[in-house]
Amino acid sequence: MKEMRGKVAEETVNERYTQWKSLVPVLYDWLANHNLVWPSLSCRWGPQLEQATYKNRQRLYLSEQTDGSVPNTLVIANCEVVKPRVAAAEHISQFNEEARSPFVKKYKTIIHPGEVNRIRELPQNSKIVATHTDSPDVLIWDIEAQPNRHAVLGASNSRPDLLLTGHQDYAEFALAMCHSEPFVLSGGKDKSVILWSIHDHISSLASDPGSARSPGSGGANAKHASKTGGSNDKPTDSPSVEPRGIYQGHGDTVEDVQFCPTSAQEFCSVGDDSCLILWDTRAGSSPVVKVEKAHDADLHCVDWNPNDVNLILTGSADNTVRMFDRRNLTSGQVGSPIYTFEGHNAAVLCVQWSPDKSSVFGSSAEDGVLNIWDHEKIGKKQDSVGSKPSNAPPGLFFRHAGHRDKIVDFHWNASDPWTIVSVSDDCGSTGGGGTLQIWRMIDLIYRPEEEVLAELDTFKSHLMACQA
Repeated sequence: MKEMRGKVAEETVNERYTQWKSLVPVLYDWLANHNLVWPSLSCRWGPQLEQATYKNRQRLYLSEQTDGSVPNTLVIANCEVVKPRVAAAEHISQFNEEARSPFVKKYKTIIHPGEVNRIRELPQNSKIVATHTDSPDVLIWDIEAQPNRHAVLGASNSRPDLLLTGHQDYAEFALAMCHSEPFVLSGGKDKSVILWSIHDHISSLASDPGSARSPGSGGANAKHASKTGGSNDKPTDSPSVEPRGIYQGHGDTVEDVQFCPTSAQEFCSVGDDSCLILWDTRAGSSPVVKVEKAHDADLHCVDWNPNDVNLILTGSADNTVRMFDRRNLTSGQVGSPIYTFEGHNAAVLCVQWSPDKSSVFGSSAEDGVLNIWDHEKIGKKQDSVGSKPSNAPPGLFFRHAGHRDKIVDFHWNASDPWTIVSVSDDCGSTGGGGTLQIWRMIDLIYRPEEEVLAELDTFKSHLMACQA
C-alpha cells in the first residue's frame, strides 16, 4: 500500500513537472537549471561583481552535503544573471535536468568541518559569511581570504576565521545576521537564542586571516579556541567570541531567528514548541511577547518585513504560512494572525519577503513548490499564474513548480529585481544530488494591470495577425 502511494505521488510530481516545463517559455523571463552532484541545504546571493550590457555577474553561496566519500564543502560560485527581456523564450525551456548550467561556475571551495546546514551573509559586508553545522558553534568565514581547497578524502578542514561559542547543545538551523550592525543571532536544541557581535574581528579578518591574533586584537570577549583533533573534529586554533546575550523562553528546539529590519536590539524566534517570541536586548533576557500556539504544529521559519516592520511571516509543519502584526500578536495568549495562507500540501521550510514589493513574499515547502504571494491581492479579483491557475488560494499569484523534491532554501536577489535562487534536496525523488534553479517570472505577471494592457495594446495588430 505504501509503495503504491509512493508511486502515485511520484507520478503526480512528474506530471506537474512536465506541465510546468511546457509553460516555461510563457511564464518566465529567464531560468537557469543547474544539477548538483551533492545536495545543498542552503543557497544565498553574495555581492554583485560586475554589470554588463546583457548580464550581471554575482557571487552565489552553496554547499555540498556529501555521504562521507569526500568532505563536506562550502562552495562559492560565480553566477551570470541574464538581464530582463534578454533571454529568448525557446532557449530557457531547453535544458537538460542532468546537466550543469553554463551560468553557474564554481569559484572557490572551502572544506567545511561537518555538513553545512545554513549559510547567512553579513549585509554590511557580504564577503563575511556565517554557517551552521552539526555542532553548538557558529562558524564565521571571510570568503575572499580563505584559500581555495581541493575536496578529496582525507583532506584537512579549512580553518574558520572565527568561532561563536555559547550554545550548550547542537545549533543546526536558526541563524541570522543584523542589517545595521555586525551582530549574529542563533538558536539551537538547547532552547536558547544567542546574540554575538563580531565587530572587533571584521577589520582584522581581512587584514590577518592566516596567523593567530595577538591577545588584544579580538576585543574583550575574544579568546583562542584550543581545540585540536583530526580532520573531522572541531576547527583548531580559530579565535572565538563569547555571547553578548543568551535569551531563554522557548520550551523546545529553536528552528529560526530573525532581526527586526530597523533595530539591532530587536529580534524574533520560532521553534518546535509552536511559539513565536519577540525579544528586545534593552528589556533583559526574557521574552517581550510570547505567542503560544502561533501554529498548530512546529514552526520552521520566520521572516520580518523589511518594508513594513509591523508584519512578520511564519511557516510551519502544519503546511501553512501565517502573517502576524506585531502590534496585535495574540488573542487570549494564543496566536492571532492577520491571515493564514494555505497553498502547500506539506511542511513549509522557508519564507521570505520580497525586497522589490512590500506586500509580496515567497514560501517553499517539502511539496517541492515555491509559491509567490501578494497579501494585498486578498479579497480582490485575481488570477494566479503557474502550474495550476484554477481555484488558487487567496493571495497566491505565482507557483514555481520547477523542483521535483523538497525546496530546502531560496533567496530573493537584492541586486536583480524579481530574481530568485532556489534549491531542492532530491534524495527522495532521484536518489541523490540536488537541483539549483535561478529564475525570474515574466514581468507581465507582476506589473500593474493597466501598464501591461497598454503594452499589449501596442502589439495588438501583431497578435491579431499571428492569430489569423
